[in-house]
This record gives sequence, C-alpha cells and structure tokens, in this order.
Amino acid sequence: RTETAVLEYRPPDDAAAAAADIRTSSLTDPTMKLTGHKGSVYALSYDPTGENLVSGSFDMTCLLWHAGGDCTNYNVLEGHKNAILDVKWSCNSERVVTASADKTLGWYDASTGNRLKRYRGHDGIVNAVDTSSLHPEIVVSASDDKTARLWDARAKTASMSMDHDFQVTAVAYAEDTHMVYTGGIDNLITAWDIRQGGTEKKFALKGHQDTVTYVSLHPKGTHLLSNSMDGTVKSWDIQPFVSGQNRLYKTFTGATHNAEKGLLKCAWSPDGSMVTAGSADRVVHIWDEPSTEELYYLPGHTGCVNTVVFHPKENVIASGSSDKSIYVGELGQ
Repeated sequence: RTETAVLEYRPPDDAAAAAADIRTSSLTDPTMKLTGHKGSVYALSYDPTGENLVSGSFDMTCLLWHAGGDCTNYNVLEGHKNAILDVKWSCNSERVVTASADKTLGWYDASTGNRLKRYRGHDGIVNAVDTSSLHPEIVVSASDDKTARLWDARAKTASMSMDHDFQVTAVAYAEDTHMVYTGGIDNLITAWDIRQGGTEKKFALKGHQDTVTYVSLHPKGTHLLSNSMDGTVKSWDIQPFVSGQNRLYKTFTGATHNAEKGLLKCAWSPDGSMVTAGSADRVVHIWDEPSTEELYYLPGHTGCVNTVVFHPKENVIASGSSDKSIYVGELGQ
C-alpha cells in the first residue's frame, strides 16, 4: 500500500519568528485570562485613555486592572452590600461610578480606591449607570424603582428624576444633545430631554419584543445600540432630523438570552465599524456594523457572557462572564 505524503510549507525560522512578533496591541499575550473575582462578572469599562480597565461583579467588588502588558490587578473597590451590576469611568479617568443591587451608586477615586460618595435615593435595585462625556461629575442611573435619575457629584441628592411606568433596566447619556435614553421591561427605549427637567419624553423607540437589557451610544452620538431578551441587538438612528417612527436602523442576530434573564450588555467599537453584545451561549459575538454580518465568533468562556467592551485605542476586546473570569484579547487583522 502506498502512502500519500502530505506536503506542508514551512517558512524559514526567522520568517516564522517575525510573523509571531507581529502584534496589534500592548498586551503581553494575544489572549489573556484575568481571574480574581469570586462571583459572576457583570460589567466592564475601559477608561478614556485606554490604560485602565474596571470590572464589576456579583462578589460586591470592582477590580481595577492595567489594560496593557500583563493586565495586573492594582486596586479593589469595596463598600457595596450587594452585587455590582454596572460600572463606568468618568470622562477624565479619575473616578469610577458603580450601580449596585443594594439600591445605591458608589463614586470612587480610581487612584486610591477610596469611596468618595454614596448616592442614595433609589428605592430599588440600580441596574445601570452612565457618565457624561463632557462633565466628569455628572452621572445618570436606571433602577427597578421605575425611575432614571441624574446626579451631580457636587450635590447630595439626585438633581433630576425621570419617572417611568415600569422598571428601568438600561440608560445612556447623550451629553451633546441633552438627551437621556432609557430602556425597560416594557420593551421600549425612551428619549428624555433633560432641559425640560426630565419630564418631557421626546420619542420612544419601538421594535424590541422583550425587555431591553442595555443601551449604548455611538461614539459620534448619531446612533443607539440596544440588546434585548428577544434575542436581537438593534441600532437606532437618533439624529435630531430623523422624524416619525422610522428610527430603527439595523438588526444584528446570533446572540442569545436564557432563563437567567441577565441584563446582557452591548457596545460599539471606537470608530463605530463593529458592534458586540453579551450572550448566554458563552460566546463573544462581534458583527460588522455596515453589513450586520458576524465577523468574529469567540468561544472560551464557560458561562454566560454578560459584558463585552472594545478598547478605546487598540484592536482589543474584553469580555466578562458568569464563569467569574475576564478575557482580554486581540482581534485578528
């Protein structure tokens, strides 16, 4: 019996070494697993400089990580009495704000890890939080108490309350247009003009068939991305000159939700060319925004992927999961 020889091209050793050295980020390895949390990781956020990453967890703590190199953990934010469901950096990279199931928000000094302030006022779980892109002291939150609230770190109480008919599960702050976008269990995304004291609903975005679990503002502020328990991720045109009910822009499919009913997040890439979303199938899904086709299907987690974020300056993505771990990895060119 003759055996067929399999011919394989092997580049010279120096060429192979050079190929291995072609790296697209400041990470020590192309993919890195960050461990340290003792519970599900619900939220991730890169600071605007791209030098720091913060993770929020069911274990009631946030961990601060260097975003490059070995991704070392350099601080812990403590003080909450229940799970941390969302976390964001202030626009000047000096503060971290947390949303917790203990009905409060935490305001932390990122350099020392000290909690500077605790926002009290919500009567239910605080599901989501967002920060201003222009003013480092301004924060907006969404809660099961059927309100979204605007806070100023220089004041003791909320400066504004946006009252809803149902629980509010998602919030995004569009500073330049003075709008706050909220999503809830009524399947709607509502736009609020905060110049009217939080009482005026400008319009509602209808299209999801189940709870809206997260909303994220496009880097240029032109569109809104939403994740929903109906199993779709949608983008919406929120530019002022768009009229009527035709704001639904695109739909991205492939991500899933499950019986856990987690508030799975979604995110834009820094240039808006890609979108990603958390998914119950333990996979990180990344879509091409113009075509809505799936570009990357990234397995590795052993639990529901709750949060995914793009690095603001490098071709890197970070994901947090119910398996208590965080993966940080380069995206192939």
